[in-house]
Amino acid sequence: MKRISIVTGASSGLGREFALQLAKKRTADEIWLIARRMDRLEDILKEFETSGPKPRAIALDLSGKQGVDAVAALLEKEKTALGTEGLVIDALVNNAGFGTYGTFRETDRNRQLEMIDLNSVSLTGLCHVAVPLMTAGSVIINVASLAAFAALGNFAVYAATKSYVMRFSVALSAELEDTGIFVETVCPGPVDTEFANVASRGAREKVVDGKKPSAVVAHCLKNIRKGKRVSVMALKWKFKAFMSRFVDPYSFARWTYLHEKRPSK
Repeated sequence: MKRISIVTGASSGLGREFALQLAKKRTADEIWLIARRMDRLEDILKEFETSGPKPRAIALDLSGKQGVDAVAALLEKEKTALGTEGLVIDALVNNAGFGTYGTFRETDRNRQLEMIDLNSVSLTGLCHVAVPLMTAGSVIINVASLAAFAALGNFAVYAATKSYVMRFSVALSAELEDTGIFVETVCPGPVDTEFANVASRGAREKVVDGKKPSAVVAHCLKNIRKGKRVSVMALKWKFKAFMSRFVDPYSFARWTYLHEKRPSK
């Protein structure tokens, strides 16, 4: 029986950290690193220890149904090659995703639809592909955001996609509980990654007070061992998530629209 882990968006940031830390914490034979940039993936391959799972770099655009179908085809090919030996997915990390700063009407329509495709459609499809290949003890980690807890002006579509990820993941966790497959939702606030640079199209290189990706990932894996299904690391983040229960969604969206302008080129 061959056991593999799959990490999407593995070329940098949280994805890179999930790949490196899962290699030390889980017992897979192979870890698939999926991202668009092969050069970045090849750099990460050098960081893996020879005693751990064998890393495999896969350059692939995961966006939408086509991306999901491409991963499904790779898994089917792997199953066929293994024959009676069998294939098990030990861990799936759905980290691939992006945000775009700006108001809804001023943000490029195709860019926003691509965000929905990658953040929500691809994540959902990959969960559906992976679950039949999982067994008791397998783990799904879906990366949402602190933005999942509120409607946000100037960030409307992104926050909506992450709210979907959180609600879907919690419901999936409930459905899979009897199978022994654990579903974890990660809801980070500002993290020191490429996110802000991509979201602002270069206008903001980094977020203010961004937490280390390594700390966010370590906290997530620790929460899985504790059986906690939603992972929010920093005390400030936990406070914001808790207080979101008591704030009218429209009022918060209006306030962020007026007072939290996000830079964008």
